[in-house]
Amino acid sequence: MRRYDWLREIQRLDPERDFLRIYRITATHEFPWDITRALELALFRTYAVPSVGGLLARTGEFTERTQKRYDDTALLLDAVLEHGFADARGRTAIRRMNQMHGSYDITNDDMRYVLSTFVVVPKRWLDAYGWRRLCEHEKQASAQYFRTLGRHMGITGIPATYGDFERCLDQYEAANFGWDEGGRSVADATRELMASWYPRPFAPLAKAASLALLDAPLRRAFRYPDPGPLVTATVRGALRLRGRAVRLLPPRRQPHYARQNSQIKGYPLGYAVAELGTFPTGPGTRTPRSRTARPALTPGCPLNHAKPTPTAGPPQRD
Repeated sequence: MRRYDWLREIQRLDPERDFLRIYRITATHEFPWDITRALELALFRTYAVPSVGGLLARTGEFTERTQKRYDDTALLLDAVLEHGFADARGRTAIRRMNQMHGSYDITNDDMRYVLSTFVVVPKRWLDAYGWRRLCEHEKQASAQYFRTLGRHMGITGIPATYGDFERCLDQYEAANFGWDEGGRSVADATRELMASWYPRPFAPLAKAASLALLDAPLRRAFRYPDPGPLVTATVRGALRLRGRAVRLLPPRRQPHYARQNSQIKGYPLGYAVAELGTFPTGPGTRTPRSRTARPALTPGCPLNHAKPTPTAGPPQRD
């Protein structure tokens, strides 16, 4: 395979009809590391909307069980990406998302904004740090993928195109970013979690460097300090250098899913999609939800909890 064979494969597909296949290639072959980092940043942005950050703080899940919430969020999204919308595992993941979100009074506007971050933030990250930019087919496919996910989650008024998603995000942030003590506590807990993934001597550096990835409106909403031009230029420059280095690597032949990431730490013995996430009950929830019968866990680490859905590649070349 040559470096741009996956891109050529994507450009032969129809982004309206083949959006799942295109997005899966983009996220698991072309940019698995970048998409993961970008989706982390996408979720981080949502904390700066007080109605979102405040709710997450009140549940306690993002401040008291931060690693588990990170794992569950990544694995639920991962199940839909790997297995699709028709497969039972993908449907189970969406059902779990709907059960959790349906337990709280979350506005459609907030849900639509969060969905928009998943479309827009990865594209902007790749523009800045990726080994190449997304092509038009990939932008269209991403919009279609998350439109489909949003429809399955009962979100209304979903933007139709990437440009519509981008306008939705920018307008919502301009109108709603603001200080909230709960949102700041969730942001602090998330930064602490991400710093904990590095060896202890480097954790403070990682935590400080994370501020360099936040734009000024986001920092102001959290009342975080400006890291300064030197730190910002160093961190962002290092990411751009990484992108240039990745461009020289051969293409990834096998898909890499979020469940294979070292940052997923909570399920060393395996997991069942139906058991991921929380089962909210009590004050603040709409309707207490009972757990269904516990499905058997697939033995082994998350890396091999299920056989990956095959992704046919472009023609092989000598």
